[in-house]
Amino acid sequence: MAALKTIPLAFAGIPESDMLGRARDFRALMTRRRTVRDFSDRPVPRELIEQAVMTAATAPSGANQQPWTFVCIGDQAIKERIRAAAEAEERAFYEGGAPEEWLEALAPLGTDAEKPFLEIAPWLIVIFAQRYGLKEDGSRRKHYYVPESVGIATGLLIASLHNAGLAALTHTPSPMGFLNEICGRPEHEKAVILLVAGYPAETAEVPDIRRKGADELIVWKE
Repeated sequence: MAALKTIPLAFAGIPESDMLGRARDFRALMTRRRTVRDFSDRPVPRELIEQAVMTAATAPSGANQQPWTFVCIGDQAIKERIRAAAEAEERAFYEGGAPEEWLEALAPLGTDAEKPFLEIAPWLIVIFAQRYGLKEDGSRRKHYYVPESVGIATGLLIASLHNAGLAALTHTPSPMGFLNEICGRPEHEKAVILLVAGYPAETAEVPDIRRKGADELIVWKE
């Protein structure tokens, strides 16, 4: 095994007197993040999306294999194709006997088979998980912890978009195979999330929901 090559850690320490304040400020910022379904068609610069995606790409991944691909779509014709295909899949899902408990869970969120945001929002980001890699000779390279790695990267992407002043929506049409064809991605990549990004519409509203409190989601073992 080759010797491990290392470099000094570029760690910028923060005075302890500032740490709690920064943590609280970031929590307050992210608390204002809401999933949006009503988007404006106001343009968003490509560079802003690129910066957010490259922030996502700093996520840790199994064996540092970075098993993700982000397809960023601003082309209107492609967005319209995606909307048509996604709505067709959604209608088939609803009409084919979607589980009652699933429909009950969705009801308070106001979701249905109509997805106008897919062509109104300026950007769609399709996040693909690379189920395995390809060596130079075309043989497969095993990827480790792919769902976990892509999930962490997606979380960073959503946080980065919100931090930049944009809104986002995680959309997961089922099945999602049509995205491989439309986006021209290979068989070993699997679409996992269709992220809608842009400015919220001026008239946008969101469901009146609550998030779990600390006593419901943290277990302390001190």
